[in-house]
Amino acid sequence: MTDEKLDQILKQALAPEISDREIRLHRRGKDKIKKFGKIGTCAAAAVAAAVIGIGGLGYFNPVLAAKIPLIGKIFEKVEDDARYSGDYTDKKTVLTNEDPAGNLDTSDYTVSDQGITLTASEAYCDGYSIFLTVNIASENADFTHIPEHYTSMKAADGRTAAGFYIDGTWSVDGSAPEWIENTFDGEVIDSHTFAGMLKIDLAEKHAGSGELNLNVTGLGYDDDRMLDSEQISASHWTDGSWNITVPFEVNGTDVKTIEVGEKAGNITLEDVVVSPYQVIVHTTTPGKQRELTDDRREKLLSEDPDMTDAEMFELLGWSYEPCYTICFDQDGEMLYADTEIAGRAGFAVQGKTLNTLYVFIFDNFDDWIQMEQEGMSSSAADRAVIAREIQVA
Repeated sequence: MTDEKLDQILKQALAPEISDREIRLHRRGKDKIKKFGKIGTCAAAAVAAAVIGIGGLGYFNPVLAAKIPLIGKIFEKVEDDARYSGDYTDKKTVLTNEDPAGNLDTSDYTVSDQGITLTASEAYCDGYSIFLTVNIASENADFTHIPEHYTSMKAADGRTAAGFYIDGTWSVDGSAPEWIENTFDGEVIDSHTFAGMLKIDLAEKHAGSGELNLNVTGLGYDDDRMLDSEQISASHWTDGSWNITVPFEVNGTDVKTIEVGEKAGNITLEDVVVSPYQVIVHTTTPGKQRELTDDRREKLLSEDPDMTDAEMFELLGWSYEPCYTICFDQDGEMLYADTEIAGRAGFAVQGKTLNTLYVFIFDNFDDWIQMEQEGMSSSAADRAVIAREIQVA
């Protein structure tokens, strides 16, 4: 079932006038379950425990936290435990400058509304995604009850991060706005301060410099004191307006594109991109070879605002076939998978040194699940439409 169809069902079942924001919050709960399913049965149980039960761990004394120079150093603060972890020291661009007195000037990257102040701190772009750090501050909040979630494939690693929800849209250089789908991965600094990292995937490869425009319309977080509530997801939510423009520069250092062009069945493995923090597998299927024009999409949406791309392809008599991708490194360790969309599957590097990648692409989700649970030696590997060894180093 597609997210859009689920939205439609929720609108009918939950309330006649349920807002789009409420729908997205319910989808976030569903997305959490999806992510649990991607890390195995045993790990999923641990993840569930982590998401709802680790309130109060690892927080700083508020007095000490106030002395930590966060702005300009948030990557350093969260890069070990965030999902897209790694050393950003030589890759990031700091968005603030010091004045002659040594004070940080954040005025161009700070916005406040509804008692909440959002300050953009650093940015990094590998040409395919923008990684942005922010500081969120609110004098009227108590962030110390935000639960943490596991951010690695193995719960035994013990890596966890707090999560902060964000709603709104983003665009780059005046492009059409897109919904912000991800949350901030980060750390609660004290009762009133949260520092986190947001990853935004670009629709097309970007070169040179650009401007990211964030139009934030809501911020919220879970509360571990509300575990028995059916509405735990973003139980602390604030609607408002936090608009900010962030300049970025593409840093192509250590970003490698490996052309493949292997076709099997209805799927083509086009290329694999390896950057310091993520691996991206680009594919095409028959449906992806035909692009919907903006005019055609707009016309179809005017007839049914909830219509998905897949449904549009079906209505037009075009094929639209999804695929399911999984990656392992040279040691047989599975890479943490992000949400896969048509044509693009993303994975977190998480500090690994990648010499060889093993890419498996399925046309059957059950086969993908079996391999995710059993590892690279799973018998499901024989049913992969494409199984490819990629030399990185």
